[in-house]
Amino acid sequence: MTKESIVKPVKDTKKRDLVLGLLFDAIGFISYAVPFLGELTDLVWAPIAGLILLKMYKGTVGTVGGITVFIEELIPGLDFIPTFTLTWIYTYWIKKK
Repeated sequence: MTKESIVKPVKDTKKRDLVLGLLFDAIGFISYAVPFLGELTDLVWAPIAGLILLKMYKGTVGTVGGITVFIEELIPGLDFIPTFTLTWIYTYWIKKK
């Protein structure tokens, strides 16, 4: 075996995180489709979204993002905020500079 076949390539999570972020933001936005029932689904989705964002982004970014998406999903009328996508923008565009 050659050295190249033993070394595993570094996974690029940038695109994966963007696609997942868009998907999770869409899931959070779906609650607008069902009046009244949508706010109940937010009670279930809020902690799930918080944990997902916490796992997607490590460290302070994940912690702050997880808390933010949790609160944003619990407060009626704020579901339109794309917290996952904004976290991606911060991580891959703003923080890199």
